[in-house]
Amino acid sequence: MILNRALILGALAVTAIMSPCGGEHIVADHVASYGALFYQSYGPSGQYVHEFDGDEEFYVDLEKKETVWRLPIFSEFMSYDPQGGLRNVATGKYNLDVMMKNSNYTAATNKAPEVTVFLKSPVALGQPNTLICLVDNIFPPVLNLTWLRNGRPVTEGGSETSFLTKEDHSFLKISYLPFLPSADDVYDCQVEHWGLDAPLLKHWEPEIPSPMSELTETVVCALGLAVGLVGIVVGTVFIIQGLRSGGASTRQGPL
Repeated sequence: MILNRALILGALAVTAIMSPCGGEHIVADHVASYGALFYQSYGPSGQYVHEFDGDEEFYVDLEKKETVWRLPIFSEFMSYDPQGGLRNVATGKYNLDVMMKNSNYTAATNKAPEVTVFLKSPVALGQPNTLICLVDNIFPPVLNLTWLRNGRPVTEGGSETSFLTKEDHSFLKISYLPFLPSADDVYDCQVEHWGLDAPLLKHWEPEIPSPMSELTETVVCALGLAVGLVGIVVGTVFIIQGLRSGGASTRQGPL
């Protein structure tokens, strides 16, 4: 992945919906990021997104100049004019140019992202499920993410979020891959980023109990037979002792 390393970020606009103040510390019940944006020299490119409690509501597609909702049903309850986002991104571009000149075009510091792969639901072979790849600690927000099945890129069916903001000004991204778990398929989430020396792969494959070998089956059967025989012998001994005790009590008469 050949990427230009000159990148400086614009400002992030974050709004917190707070609970009533109850002392020295303010606790946020919900946090909304209304108009989180960045613009960067790589590309050049940028992003304008609305978030609520860490989940994406929508982003503005800067090329198509339209609002893209994370879930289509969101558009039934609210609306957003993409021109507002485009104006904010244009302001971010202007501020970036000023900041680059003032900083003598200093490049951003790269962080190594952290990658985790997990399932949406407990695995059951042949039952539809979703693989989730969570990439955390991203900075700068330039990243390639690829799903691999049996070592080959998966080109259809996947989806991913925009770069979601974090309190430490790094970003995270989540990718989803619907699939049918099979004993014959293994998957990898491959991440490429400036903070990594080489592409990072996180592996997933179904955990299927290994079948017992013939020797193991023979040993288990022999142990089961031995336990059964011991049980029969012990039971027979107890029955004989019980009969003897009953016979002795019957023969005893009055003194």
